Amino acid sequence: MKKDIISKELLKYIARDVATHILHIKIHDDMELIDKEFTRIEKRDADLLFKNGNEIVHIEIQNNNHAKMHQRMLRYYSDIYFEYNDKYTIRQYILYIGKAKCSMRAKIERDKIDYSYDIIDIINIPCESFLQSNDPSAIVLAILCDFEGKEKQMVVNTIIKKLRELSTGQNYKNYLKMVNVLSTNRNLEKEVEKGVKMYTVDVEKTPFYQIGLKAGIQEGVQKGIEKGKAETIKLSIKAFSAMGCDSEKIAELLHLKKEEVEVYLKEL
Repeated sequence: MKKDIISKELLKYIARDVATHILHIKIHDDMELIDKEFTRIEKRDADLLFKNGNEIVHIEIQNNNHAKMHQRMLRYYSDIYFEYNDKYTIRQYILYIGKAKCSMRAKIERDKIDYSYDIIDIINIPCESFLQSNDPSAIVLAILCDFEGKEKQMVVNTIIKKLRELSTGQNYKNYLKMVNVLSTNRNLEKEVEKGVKMYTVDVEKTPFYQIGLKAGIQEGVQKGIEKGKAETIKLSIKAFSAMGCDSEKIAELLHLKKEEVEVYLKEL
């Protein structure tokens, strides 16, 4: 239950991306998110509810199969309809993000009721459509989608790399938090951990990435030091630290004092 609430809270911030990339709804400039609690005897808070042109779009995000979800959706429909009458067309969706196969009902046909809505299982959506986006929140959703046979670590690395390119600072950390939470639904926690470590220091862009893997490392490092490139020294220390070298080993490789290396490490 706790996991379900966390996922919904994170996904509230990406209503526009869910509507655009999953539901293929053309978003109007005056799209307005509705923060509405529907209350009879009990309180019910819709996950995503927004006005979009002459429509009201309602999206419930489900992390688990719910045996009575079709009844809950009907109650949401009646509450929305009661609130807005015939002013808007009402469109309802369930976005399923869980591990287990989706087994919820999408309609009610009984007595004189003929009611239905759409259930979308995000695992059936190709991840490539999200990875091509330049919106970080859309990139996040790729972690839940169909990898289409691609190697898992490669896709996860692509997600993290693109998030790093498209966001900075606290925003980057927030998107990583979303990816980390959602990765548990696809058993990708280890891949995310490895990917984050890889891109914490972009070793491939440092001058010593290739040299660091060869026996001639000291010669290349020494040339950089002789030219007085302080920034190169910092990058080298970052790279060796990311490779698991301690301050003593780094000092040995770079011909520096251990104390100097430790000062640099504290600044990084």
